[in-house]
Amino acid sequence: MFINDPSWQNHLAAEFQKPYFIELMQQVDEEYMNFTCFPPKDLIFNAFEKCSFDDVKVVIIGQDPYHGDGEANGLCFSVNDGVKIPPSLRNIFAEINSEFDTIFTPTSGNLERWASQGILLLNAGLTVRKDAANSHKHLQWNVFTDTVIKKISDEKEHVVFLLWGSFAHKKGSQIDAEKHLVLECGHPSFAHSHKKWFGNNHFKLTNEYLISKDKSGISW
Repeated sequence: MFINDPSWQNHLAAEFQKPYFIELMQQVDEEYMNFTCFPPKDLIFNAFEKCSFDDVKVVIIGQDPYHGDGEANGLCFSVNDGVKIPPSLRNIFAEINSEFDTIFTPTSGNLERWASQGILLLNAGLTVRKDAANSHKHLQWNVFTDTVIKKISDEKEHVVFLLWGSFAHKKGSQIDAEKHLVLECGHPSFAHSHKKWFGNNHFKLTNEYLISKDKSGISW
């Protein structure tokens, strides 16, 4: 159930030995034995497998996985192929179309294509019980994901952090805004979209920043 990617192993090996993490893994095992939980156990660390530490140039932070059958695939805001695109992700795609004046109509909400371009799609909590949002908030996932964010901030340069909603904003305390670009706005969920989401220009700003640092932009 640990991360297999060698670059993450290199940076997080000591974290895996800490008492809180060992206890966390035991608690996760118990949750999966006693309840239906998502994502599937082999995809809990999928965000790290799809985007190595060395490749990270953008970090998007979500709260926790989708909690419906067959939805979560271990990447924040992403769902499996064939699953109806959730409202939050529809609003994300709508903002992208607005910023780039396109009419792209996605047929899938699977964001693996983003991860393959260097986007770490990181939920603050990596697991959840079926039909119970934020049900694993009592586990110490936040300790682990705070460490991940701080390691990226400390050990890399010129990464774009996209913090959407108050939950993600709090995670921003781990980030050195002097050496990275930190962009904040409201959450893309349907309830908040019209007031705090549309018009954020985050996708264009991300590409402009990456290109200014001699990195390739993202094909959103």
